[in-house]
Amino acid sequence: MPDIVFVFEVHQPYRLARDVYRRLVEKALRGRLTLEDIEDALFDQPLNKLVMERAASKCYIPATRIILENVKRFSQADKKFKVAFSLSGVFIEQAKKWAPQVLDLFRELAETGLVEFVEQTYYHSMVAFLGIPGNAELIEQVLEHRRLIEEEFGVRPSSIENTEFSYNNDIASLFASMGYRVVLTEGVERVLGWRSPNYVYKAYGSDIRVLTRNYRLSDDVGFRFSDRNWDQYPLTADKYAAWLSATPGDVILIAVDYETFGEHHWPETGIHEFLRWLPGEILKYWNLSFSTPSEAAEKYPARDVIDIPPWASISWADERDLSAWLGNSMQQSSARALYDLYFYVEATGDQGLKRLWKLLTISDHLYYQATKFGSIGEVHAYFSPYKNASDAYALFMEAVGVLSLLVSQRIEKDPVGFLARFKTPPEKAFYFYSPLGGYTGLKASSLPEFREAIWKVPDDVFVYHLRRGDYSEWFRNVFMLPGLAEEIERARDLGADEARKAIDSAIRRYLGG
Repeated sequence: MPDIVFVFEVHQPYRLARDVYRRLVEKALRGRLTLEDIEDALFDQPLNKLVMERAASKCYIPATRIILENVKRFSQADKKFKVAFSLSGVFIEQAKKWAPQVLDLFRELAETGLVEFVEQTYYHSMVAFLGIPGNAELIEQVLEHRRLIEEEFGVRPSSIENTEFSYNNDIASLFASMGYRVVLTEGVERVLGWRSPNYVYKAYGSDIRVLTRNYRLSDDVGFRFSDRNWDQYPLTADKYAAWLSATPGDVILIAVDYETFGEHHWPETGIHEFLRWLPGEILKYWNLSFSTPSEAAEKYPARDVIDIPPWASISWADERDLSAWLGNSMQQSSARALYDLYFYVEATGDQGLKRLWKLLTISDHLYYQATKFGSIGEVHAYFSPYKNASDAYALFMEAVGVLSLLVSQRIEKDPVGFLARFKTPPEKAFYFYSPLGGYTGLKASSLPEFREAIWKVPDDVFVYHLRRGDYSEWFRNVFMLPGLAEEIERARDLGADEARKAIDSAIRRYLGG
């Protein structure tokens, strides 16, 4: 007797503008530029508004009304209609500005107690795969989303998905440590093997439960519903309900983009009528009922373990991997630019600059840069507002360049504060080695850490790096402090203790001490 779990992914990105510098100049001519002005120049807000209003009219409002009617219709029945929504933070932002009626409908759904809100990253981002130490940014964006859902709908999510159902063991363990009970991901055949996606599983290395999407049944609605060449066209509510009833398992997770209902498949295709009649047709079957993700994960035992190491991460897109966002050199270059800039943005302590950086982590920016062919390439082209992947890459790097300039200007205003806070990425930290080539176990990622470390390392290690010019090169190339590098160069011929004192004194002056 399988439980049907409907999860609707609701997201709209902030699309980048094509004429950033002209827009910046126009705003500068009207007065001093604020970070809000810069955000407005970086992103094509007229287009974002147009898309949101169109999607609200064709999908969000009519589809949510239909779901709300059905939830209320079956609320007193023995078997109730339940659904789950995963709303990105940037979707909620845009709905507030340009389609507030949509949020009113979601709030009304929340009040029924029969709808679950699934956690995700606020910015619908791929920060989990940027390599940021400790996944600090992933945690921050998830907590930011948690606060937003609590503020808007008065509930605290207990289920979670990483962006686009991307997943690996490390992500599952992190979510478990944050208190989530169940994580949603794709039912990938190369992972499941002989196993079915229609059961509850346990994550490898943690106790969090895993629900895997039945992608065939999901894509029957999400992709094939209006395809007249499909051998099962037309798909009706009673036919689909019969398929579900005949499907073995404990849990059938049907997860699709919410825009399926009116935007991807236009109202003229009958998609709204399909959605209207589907709950009733499903509940006609004695062996079917509805659950939310958290309910299903608690109701059924975990049948086996899902083991997906980080190097084999999965998602629900394209080839069920990360290639939709990180598959070519342009996407990898863009991700690297975000990674490199992150440490400098963090050290400024400026939350306005951090928001701009977060907006650039929206996964769609990388998705638009994909160079896929065939039906997969057609899907990328359908979603992209740009003429090709190279255009998307150029616009993204232009936006990164603007943010880099803003960060540089901010550092110039408070160099002492920046240097006190700046921590290098792990691969750019200073690692102390002995003259014989062995790592001492000491490293420094910041100026304060370096000051402390030089007094801990043995004399032979300290002098070895000093004579080689390693210290001066580090300060010149990583911190971009040629003046400090020159001062350290002048200490090369001093004894160990004298050189330590000279370097410590020079660093202390740069830190304002």
